[in-house]
Amino acid sequence: MLNGKGNPLNLTSMNHISIVCQSVERSLEFYQNVLGFFSIKRPGSFHFDGAWLFSYGIGIHLLQSEDPEKMPKKSKINPKDNHISFQAMEKKLKEMDIEYVQATVKEGGIYVDQLFFHDPDGFMIEICNCDNLPVIPLAGEPIRACSRIKQHQQQHMVQCAPSPLRAKNNHLPCA
Repeated sequence: MLNGKGNPLNLTSMNHISIVCQSVERSLEFYQNVLGFFSIKRPGSFHFDGAWLFSYGIGIHLLQSEDPEKMPKKSKINPKDNHISFQAMEKKLKEMDIEYVQATVKEGGIYVDQLFFHDPDGFMIEICNCDNLPVIPLAGEPIRACSRIKQHQQQHMVQCAPSPLRAKNNHLPCA
């Protein structure tokens, strides 16, 4: 059943990640002031505390822990732990007094600088210049850089968007 080929669920993009927090307010401040996310409207039908944020084409849903005191405490920054990564290389973490670990990935003469740090609840975040490293599929697709994939997707969306000209000429949008 799972052969690793194609897109059986017809995924189009990643929508959001959810992060359980000891304090939604403290995490909200961190994601807005350190990472530049902005608050967006959250459905009023939820019967639990939380906040929704958006930026860089992705959402972050902060969920208040039902038992904040029992949440695991992380103190050591481990780059091999679960994390999210953002394409950036601004080194303002020191100015913001945020503890981080620095690493460099070397591959075929290409260098990727990485900075790993925790949010207030110990969820790991990475900022890097990961776009330096090409995306090399194991089979079937050409080699691309991360930004070229995004550029290709955006061009495809523009080419496939319905337009009055296409409608007038009876051209169907891309499938």
